Amino acid sequence: MVENRTQKKYENLKEKIKDMKKVVVAFSGGVDSTFLLRVCIDVLGKDNVVAVTVKSPIRFEEDLESVRKLSKELDVKLVEVEVDELTDERFIKNDELRCYYCKLLDFTKISEVAREMGFDIVLDGTNYDDVRNDYRPGIRALKELKIKSPLREVELTKEEIRKLSKELGLPTWNRPPIGCCLATRFRYGLKINYEDLERLRKIEDYIKKLNLTLDRVRYHDRNTVRIEVLPEEMEVIMKRRKEIVDFIKKQGFKYVSLDLEGYRTGSMNEEIGG
Repeated sequence: MVENRTQKKYENLKEKIKDMKKVVVAFSGGVDSTFLLRVCIDVLGKDNVVAVTVKSPIRFEEDLESVRKLSKELDVKLVEVEVDELTDERFIKNDELRCYYCKLLDFTKISEVAREMGFDIVLDGTNYDDVRNDYRPGIRALKELKIKSPLREVELTKEEIRKLSKELGLPTWNRPPIGCCLATRFRYGLKINYEDLERLRKIEDYIKKLNLTLDRVRYHDRNTVRIEVLPEEMEVIMKRRKEIVDFIKKQGFKYVSLDLEGYRTGSMNEEIGG
């Protein structure tokens, strides 16, 4: 059972969505957007809800497959839109506003598709923690494009969303953070290009075969990558150290490091502001 405070937020969320009549939900297949999509379907009915997901060079095919599977399970219409962020010079220069430009590109396209289908309201799964923690310039783009973030508005936290998702029987309730996008792996200031994206994608796909709970491969320069895993799973990397190093060096890197601090969200933002 969820706490009364959380239940009240949940009821507020349903009331807020009820007033919207019909919505498009930006759907990534993660904990937050899956929960939001389910609530929208429950409140408005599946005929008044469309899920839209973005296909692009910086995203993972497995996440797209997960989105397709979940949309079928939720019995909701899914629209896939294609966006190539690497056609935008502002994005590929990879400065501290990269996420802002990315969201601007993606949600401009989602909004256009929504209007073509006769939907005026686009929702995203930003939660309350997202505006309190870490560096999130993408939220600025959402505000500029008038994208609504009802989970944030009713102050639902990630932990509360997980608890409510479990109550609703959603398979994503205990899902680790999804792959996000490959652009977040690059150190700020390093230009993003197709070649380096594919080098990194191959390494991440290789590391995923180790069945770790969480993992990230951070791109520091053309010679160096840094692997992040949970502290309790570092031994998995060390036991297969030689084959991992050999594989990564075949992708053109010279130095491979294991971050002893372990996996953490937004570690590439730690150098912002010195």
